[in-house]
Amino acid sequence: MNMRKSHAAISRPYRLGARAASANANGESILASAHRLFGELRYDQVSLDDIAAQAGVTERTVVRRFGSKEQLFGAVGAERAASIRRARDEVPAGDIPEAVRLLVGTYEDWGDEVLHLLSQERGLAGVSDRVEAGRRYHAAWVERAFSSLLRKLPPAVRRRRIGELVAVTDIYCWKVLRRDVGLSRAEVEASLRELVGDIVARGEK
Repeated sequence: MNMRKSHAAISRPYRLGARAASANANGESILASAHRLFGELRYDQVSLDDIAAQAGVTERTVVRRFGSKEQLFGAVGAERAASIRRARDEVPAGDIPEAVRLLVGTYEDWGDEVLHLLSQERGLAGVSDRVEAGRRYHAAWVERAFSSLLRKLPPAVRRRRIGELVAVTDIYCWKVLRRDVGLSRAEVEASLRELVGDIVARGEK
């Protein structure tokens, strides 16, 4: 066997593997930088050049890897949404304490970032779409977590109770209790358990 050809055959996969690893590392670095900048600044204040500089790559690399700023913003939002859903989808149906614990955990981890996103909802189509998807998910999550506790209610009353549960478990309720009033995480969890429990226990009244 020709040793030169054998060496080339061995080194080629190595080079390809190293290139793929470098591309993955660049992608993760770009996403991390974009996540940080989009979380701190308004969407229209962030440029691809800023993201590239923080990631230690060129703007051309960012474009080649993610396309436009809108596409990169979408990738950041999709990654955040996936993380939140992985945490919240573990909720066992009908378990109020565990549902509240998981919910507050996601607000503690991502709440301020989500509130920053919500503050930009008007006027930015990409933001509006992402926010609306989050609202639909939250409503579906509430239905999944608590509907088993409301089965005996008439449909109209049950619908109203679900709406109340969506409201008291919304991120703005967490914001008021945690950020505005200054309750601790444990106190917020206790408050939400009481609010959810009161709604569930109210029956047809």
